[in-house]
Amino acid sequence: MTQTAPPTADLAAGQALDEAPVEASGQMSHREVLEALSGLLLAMFVAMLSSTVVTNALPRIVNDLHGSQTGYTWVVVATLLAMTATTPIWGKLADLFSKKLLVQSALVIYSIGSLIAALAPNMQVLIGARVVQGLGVGGLTALVQVVIATMVSPRERGRYSGYIGAVFAVATVSGPLIGGLIVDSPLGWRGTFFVGLPIAVVAFLVLQAKLHLPVVKRDVNIDYLGATLIVGGVSVLLIWVTLAGQQFGWVSPTSAALILAGLLLIAAALYVEARVAVEPIIPLRLFKDRTTALATAASVLIGVSMFGATVYLSEYFQNARGMSPTEAGLMSICMVGGLLVSSIVTGRIITATGLWKRYLVGGMVLVVVGVTLLGTIDATTPLPEVGMFMGILGLGLGATMQNLVLAVQNNTAQADMGAASSLVAFFRSLGGSIGVSVLGAVLSHQVTQKVTEGLIALGIDASHSTGSIPALDQLPAPVRAVYEGAFGEATGHLFLVAAPFALLALICVLFIREVPLRTTLDREQPAIGHNGAVEPTDPIGAGAR
Repeated sequence: MTQTAPPTADLAAGQALDEAPVEASGQMSHREVLEALSGLLLAMFVAMLSSTVVTNALPRIVNDLHGSQTGYTWVVVATLLAMTATTPIWGKLADLFSKKLLVQSALVIYSIGSLIAALAPNMQVLIGARVVQGLGVGGLTALVQVVIATMVSPRERGRYSGYIGAVFAVATVSGPLIGGLIVDSPLGWRGTFFVGLPIAVVAFLVLQAKLHLPVVKRDVNIDYLGATLIVGGVSVLLIWVTLAGQQFGWVSPTSAALILAGLLLIAAALYVEARVAVEPIIPLRLFKDRTTALATAASVLIGVSMFGATVYLSEYFQNARGMSPTEAGLMSICMVGGLLVSSIVTGRIITATGLWKRYLVGGMVLVVVGVTLLGTIDATTPLPEVGMFMGILGLGLGATMQNLVLAVQNNTAQADMGAASSLVAFFRSLGGSIGVSVLGAVLSHQVTQKVTEGLIALGIDASHSTGSIPALDQLPAPVRAVYEGAFGEATGHLFLVAAPFALLALICVLFIREVPLRTTLDREQPAIGHNGAVEPTDPIGAGAR
């Protein structure tokens, strides 16, 4: 394609407007933004629902499909891995193609994965279907932030980010509740994969009718080699983390081969991104910005502590506390209630004041406190205490996640908005994938060890202790108590392992330099560097470096 000349000087970055009504300033009115945002929020709801609705179904799924603790972990990791590996690709595509078409494509991919998962006859097919779901979720996660950044300025983006946080909270609250009710109904766990399909269809239609965005028209160069190397390197290392200690030793030729292969693939990816790719999937020059570098580092660490630990809370409530899926879903209200309140309140305050760092720091302090307190739980901890600890963690996450993205977007030129926004989401998902894999391996090892010790103490042959998760309500009371105690202690240990990562994320946030939120969609006109790279020249950008 050839580059279309921009109709006004304000569009000098190379973007041509479609027929959407836009104010003279180039920005959409609040009503137009809300109309388009309705479809985006439905798409975000679908993305969040794909993870939360299945959470309380996992113990039942693993039991019905005769899976193991490793299988439990991989049902979660498969989606996270696919989402992680493809998020930067979706973000880069958003800088090159129609964002509207990309969001709709992600919805279609998600729907296909959901159908396959609902009909899965075994754990292998289910895990494969979760990979397909992850491809779509990766697109939705990255693109919603990118589209909002295209419509409104960073200063106004605070309140819209609050809406995203609210949808995130609603999906996280309703997902486990809906999932628990479906699992306990005649539909069974397979119904949890059908529930998002009608919402995906509605989101697709609303986006078609209401979303109208500037479309980039220029020559396209997709970095297929870099994308392949990134996906390969991340996948190999996560496979090593998940299987080491069970299928082979941590110190073994197989471990050495996987580590070496993963590092070589990542090194090759860095070389391609820096020296070979014309349009790199992850533009390494973005890391020259101090805010971007620290925010991405914090995102990895938050991903480890948030995804890695909280994903196993549902298993804790069902396997350590004897709750039904519905009851476990109700317990999630404690954490998500805090997330809902803090995301909306901080979003509005940031829009009103233009200041954001204090809320990032305060949020991370609460995350550290919440994770540390959850590290003290076991199978006998009073439930009000567990709920209070979850609420503290939720308050911290609500003030942190969206605002990290906002800080990066504020320092990024519009031409790089897709790549920069997806960068934060990519590293948060990467941290989550690492956290789920590592902590899942830790949980599996600890549960097996504690169950073995408990069975021996009861005078039962320890060979009964395997990697499989039994139906606890069918076990004799003494054996059931052994399993519940093992899951309770192991879950508390997971949060203690996650706490140092949350503390390191706090340190990264402390060193981020606050730059007042700009009130324009783009930074002042960028200069075009070598190889067509857009290099910001405005005072805000200079001050942030």
